[in-house]
Amino acid sequence: MREWLIPLLAGAATGVLSGFGVGGGTLLLVYMTTFAGVEQSLAQGINLLYFLPAGLLALPAHLKNGYVEKRALLPAIGAGLVFAALGAWVATGLEEGALRRCFGGFLILIGLRELFGREKK
Repeated sequence: MREWLIPLLAGAATGVLSGFGVGGGTLLLVYMTTFAGVEQSLAQGINLLYFLPAGLLALPAHLKNGYVEKRALLPAIGAGLVFAALGAWVATGLEEGALRRCFGGFLILIGLRELFGREKK
């Protein structure tokens, strides 16, 4: 029974964070690679599938509260599709270790930006 409980809790916690727009999918990716022993490339694929329903379920609340800039939707969607395809193509060509280092570097940069990059209000 316990083998499904921790993944269920991780999915629930990252789902809530995704609803807040925090990046729960990224945290799910960290859980899968660090604690569940899933290969980085497989975890990234699972993360992409996870994002679709999580994003769709959070979207109505964000629309209702006016948190979606509608003029930016089409350019953002277009750029997202193009660069997601490009990123997937590059990721499939990288070895597992290089992919992990790139993702770790990305997380460090984002963390530093969040800690030190914002102006205080």
